[in-house]
Amino acid sequence: MTISPHDIARVLSEALPHMQRYDEETVVVKYGGHAMGEEEMARSFARDIVLMEQTAINPVVVHGGGPQIGEMLKRLGIKSEFAGGLRITDAATIEIVEMVLAGSINKQLVGFINAAGGKAVGLTGKDGNMVLAKKLNRTFVDAGSSIERVVDLGFVGEPEKVDTTVLAQILGRELIPVLAPVAASTQGGTYNVNADTFAGAIAGALKAKRLLLLTDVPGVLDKSNKLIKQLSPDDARGLIADGTISGGMIPKVETCIYALEAGVEGVVILDGKVPHAVLLELLTDHGAGTLMMR
Repeated sequence: MTISPHDIARVLSEALPHMQRYDEETVVVKYGGHAMGEEEMARSFARDIVLMEQTAINPVVVHGGGPQIGEMLKRLGIKSEFAGGLRITDAATIEIVEMVLAGSINKQLVGFINAAGGKAVGLTGKDGNMVLAKKLNRTFVDAGSSIERVVDLGFVGEPEKVDTTVLAQILGRELIPVLAPVAASTQGGTYNVNADTFAGAIAGALKAKRLLLLTDVPGVLDKSNKLIKQLSPDDARGLIADGTISGGMIPKVETCIYALEAGVEGVVILDGKVPHAVLLELLTDHGAGTLMMR
């Protein structure tokens, strides 16, 4: 399909008020899911991030990498144990987690952004003590006995303190930080942190204008599987309580609520498989996903 120059000019003109709204503002984008594994989609995402920076938005990218970690562990013959759907990260596994997240995935994404004309800088939560984490334990109800038990997830942490010194030196200088969710432990050592949780902590500490959580679903769905376009934190808590929000969407929504309470203006859960989802959300009236506002 050929788009006429007039249509291109009209679209750019309609984007102007949105560009003005986000002028010099910080937007944290959590990038993950299956879109990460497909090179053309990753390159398209990188171009969108560069376009954001060119329109005077300050993007901060946080990426995950669960499937890639699983694939590397399999190749190396390291068997993973799971509890309640979460991988138990032992000493051998945390080495691979750090290698994959801070190494191959981070540098590939940095490379794609740089190839698109940006200036990306790959970092982890350990750089400049950006994110200090504490050990995360989870409580599960045993299916057989219905007894609650605490499961030690090993080197899995949750953010305890965020220091934005390094990011403050980067943002607004034509540089795009790309962050791997690996954090330093308050007692020394390394913790693997859930990428959504990590992104929420970074967005809260930066008082970002927006936090975008790119996932594999259109957003928060109601009981009829229709997209809920806007939610308040109280609405979201009610939907968790009545079972409308369930499974893996619960921690995502809890991250949204945390980020809003920490000072982020708005959080959006949207489908990262939709081409140019980030631009649709930020630079058009259309929007893309579920918006949560304070």
